[in-house]
Amino acid sequence: MGAAGGVTVRAPAKINLELRVGPLRPDGYHELATVFHAVAVFDDLTALPAEPGEGISIVIHGPQAAAVPVDASNLAVRAARLLAERVGIEADVRMQLHKQIPVAGGMAGGSADAAAALVACDALWHTGLDRDQLHELAAELGSDVPFSLLGGTAIGSGRGERLTPALARGEYHWVVALADHGLSTPAVYAEIDRLRATGQAPQPLEEPEIGDRLMQALRAGDAEALGACLVNDLQPAACSLDPSLERALDVGRKVGALGGMVSGSGPTTVFLARDSSHALDLAVALTASGAAVDVRRSFGPVAGARLVEAIRS
Repeated sequence: MGAAGGVTVRAPAKINLELRVGPLRPDGYHELATVFHAVAVFDDLTALPAEPGEGISIVIHGPQAAAVPVDASNLAVRAARLLAERVGIEADVRMQLHKQIPVAGGMAGGSADAAAALVACDALWHTGLDRDQLHELAAELGSDVPFSLLGGTAIGSGRGERLTPALARGEYHWVVALADHGLSTPAVYAEIDRLRATGQAPQPLEEPEIGDRLMQALRAGDAEALGACLVNDLQPAACSLDPSLERALDVGRKVGALGGMVSGSGPTTVFLARDSSHALDLAVALTASGAAVDVRRSFGPVAGARLVEAIRS
């Protein structure tokens, strides 16, 4: 199951075009209905052979590298260990992660790294697992990890781990506005529960579902219609914990974004542009206003975690 060289895998960030959050379940999770959309903001993970008994190590580079743990709690490390356990081999690998997806930003950066580690170590160790088996491992690691493997545009249900590829046409131009801090996903979910309990947020459906208008917009490739359908049930909670998010959303509205919202649990905000020129206008306005510490122009959908380079020994 060994490999002489190494492999590099690229995995994308995600946004939720629609995120509907049901009530708290007995297992501590919330029932979700969401439309995932993979966008061109990437983390690259390289897996290199390690000496027998060396174990798993990871080195991280990038603007927020210091905010990512390098111990056993790192999702890429957990993914490598889970894969090794499942196929019955020693978990020996050196991983190098170049991180561009925001940390604790609501764009599934940790999940992307876990998916990248699964694909990279699977190739490095020649495990022979098929995509369905990798998907099962991904679901054990976290709700967003299976989509990080799949990519494209997909409907998610359950905790988000049950996926159905969506019928979608066209390419969409996005502007991603980054904050200088993260938001805890569990804290945001706890806050939406609190807001609902006190009547400050609408009560959820027992079985959340995706609206027909959004799916019709995707099938038609209609960016304007899609922008009008963007919705995130977690946005009131994220804005409650971080009121500064309203400023970025206001800037996006004033510059004519087709739609704008908090991405996932935040604090990243995303805006849909008419085209690449409009995306540049949005990016400049968000930067000039000081509403974001960094702005990225992107597009989607893009592929999920995939091998981009095999390194010869």
